[in-house]
Amino acid sequence: MKIDDRWEERTGFQERVAYHPSIDLRTDFVMVYGIDDSMPERIKEWQECGYVVHLMTGVAWGEYQDYLYGQVDGRNHWDEAQKNRYGETISHGKDVPYMVPTIAFTNYLTSRIKKAVDAGVEAIHLEEPEFWVEGGYSEAFKREWRIFYKEEWTPPHESVDGQYRASKLKAFLYKRCLDRLCTELKEYAQVKYQRTLRFYVPTHSLINYTQWRIVSPQSQLLSLPTVDGYIAQVWTGTSRTPNVYGGIAKERTFETAYLEYGVMQELARGTERRMWFLHDPIEDNPNYDWEDYKNNYVKTLVASLFHPDVFRYEISPWPNRIFNRSYPKKDGKGKEPIPPSYATSLLIIMNVLRDLNQDEIKWENGLDPVGLMLSDTAMFQRNHPEISGEDTSQKYDGTEREMLKGNKAKELLYWSEFYGLALPLLKSGIPVRPIQLDNIRRFTSYLNHYKTLILSYEFMKPEAPDIHLGISQWVQNGGNLIYVGDGSDAFHQVREWWNTQEADYNNPAEHLLESLGVEWREGIQHVGKGLVTILPNHPNEFAQNEQNAKLLKDTVKKATEKSAQDSFRWDEKNYLLLRRGPYVISSVMEESVHMEPLRLSGLYVDLLDPNLSIKEEVTILPGNQSLLYDLNSQTNETDIQVIASSSRMESVEKAHNEYSILMKGPLHVPGVCRIRYPVKPVKILIVDEQNKEKSINFEWDQRSNTFFFYYKNNPEGTKIKILHYAVDISSS
Repeated sequence: MKIDDRWEERTGFQERVAYHPSIDLRTDFVMVYGIDDSMPERIKEWQECGYVVHLMTGVAWGEYQDYLYGQVDGRNHWDEAQKNRYGETISHGKDVPYMVPTIAFTNYLTSRIKKAVDAGVEAIHLEEPEFWVEGGYSEAFKREWRIFYKEEWTPPHESVDGQYRASKLKAFLYKRCLDRLCTELKEYAQVKYQRTLRFYVPTHSLINYTQWRIVSPQSQLLSLPTVDGYIAQVWTGTSRTPNVYGGIAKERTFETAYLEYGVMQELARGTERRMWFLHDPIEDNPNYDWEDYKNNYVKTLVASLFHPDVFRYEISPWPNRIFNRSYPKKDGKGKEPIPPSYATSLLIIMNVLRDLNQDEIKWENGLDPVGLMLSDTAMFQRNHPEISGEDTSQKYDGTEREMLKGNKAKELLYWSEFYGLALPLLKSGIPVRPIQLDNIRRFTSYLNHYKTLILSYEFMKPEAPDIHLGISQWVQNGGNLIYVGDGSDAFHQVREWWNTQEADYNNPAEHLLESLGVEWREGIQHVGKGLVTILPNHPNEFAQNEQNAKLLKDTVKKATEKSAQDSFRWDEKNYLLLRRGPYVISSVMEESVHMEPLRLSGLYVDLLDPNLSIKEEVTILPGNQSLLYDLNSQTNETDIQVIASSSRMESVEKAHNEYSILMKGPLHVPGVCRIRYPVKPVKILIVDEQNKEKSINFEWDQRSNTFFFYYKNNPEGTKIKILHYAVDISSS
């Protein structure tokens, strides 16, 4: 661990309540949530406690009743609420509808957020620009349709073309909203305060929005220079959404989170924009017990760490609901607050996360990630006239016990077209990563990081034909493309560039193959220095049974081996393992090539253990994850190093015979710390507010030259003195 500058903004959290010592998590920044009358005072409180302060507010929903009921401009705006085909308002809560982002609503948000700029925040987060798939029936949306398409509105549920065009418009409207809002407020901050204001968009992943049937601008925001970055809102609630593998539908939290974080990394990779990965130690559903929350938190946490291009984290939304509320006991008899051991583990992890920007990145099996292409247009295909008779009118946001009603509706939510391509590889330890198809036309070298790509147009479509020129050039230069599809998707018939004006292709894959100069036939074909493999199956087939999953794996393996160097070795495992500097991250998967545990030998600190135990042998069972600190990665025997702590290390003082550390952490969370030291200390002292010193016990570990001790956390600070006499370390 190190003392770092809060302006690096490595870690932060969002909170709607006022400052309290029990939620003083000592991150770099805090996002004060909401723009009510208490906002300026809440901002001031967090600033006085040393935080960089941002503001977060909902851009699709919020406490905007004054606008809805005409108190702002004298006009009732309920016609701008999102509505489904039955005329029902799509709501986030009582009198809190999801909004159609009209110009009037955008202007209203702009005027409200100016108060936060006046209060001195450094950045603003416009959360969740979301338009539900079953929306598109309100009067405001019909007006926007007539303006955008220059034709009469078409009910989205009546045809695939209507559904696709409605969703395309929904994404445009939120892109327009964010562009106008960010531009005006940045100018406002410059003119009035001569200050640069930053804007970020906290958003679910493209995978989750597609699976939950929500439309959002996603990669379209890359075209807006006023957007400075994103928060990847991935957590247990999104990642435990069931999917199908081997014909079995169930929760696969680690695998889903791994894919979600992966596509969010791609949203910002190669740009100057910041990306924070969100973790949530519980979730929005308050009906689980602490063991369930912890197990799933660890799965999402570890999944995020397998994407090393991101090293900033939102360590918690709503810490008040984590540290100050109670949830059901495992036996169902009453509720209980957070267990001290879990609270301690959380604080250890939250402090470790500030140290994940490591230069040394190494995958254990040495395989290059396989890219699985994914487009924003996947969100546009999430309803179909064939299933409109089943109950797809309800929104599914992960808090419901029951999914959509009807077999076809459930199959829609499983989204097996995508997971059928991803899970067979991931379950075999192949680091597959969803990548943003739309970025091919934005960044000329975007595909250069990948040697093998999988593509299908059976659940998404290319937004423009020049995407195929980029793919063709990549293959010509040695890329290995595997196209999967049977041409059966009804959305091939929507009015788009491949079948309008002079174009006459049955589907966009025909244009792709023409651009590549290959025929539609199963198997491998050479193109320049590269290869194109055609697998004429619908992608959802590979989710239905093990035999089909093996067919996909064998196809990718054969193509990859044929295009690789002689030294290449396809290596299937039941785990992933990545090293980021001294941090060793692993996950062992069930439903994999075997059920053997992963065994690691060495000298490690277990960072998921609240006692920060030292282990020479680590065993990770299938279905479990680990986060370890490799003590053998640091060999300097004179080093003094705080390996991990449930407090933030604020300052360090070194003298001839002592070493002093000022630690700060939230009230009521136990303080623990493990420090590497050249010699066993003679004594450790705690210095209280009256500057009185008290000796405390510690545990010395000779194998690792580390010691461990307990203390009480204090947001005002706890000073710890380490006394020694055997060696002079004042110049360390």
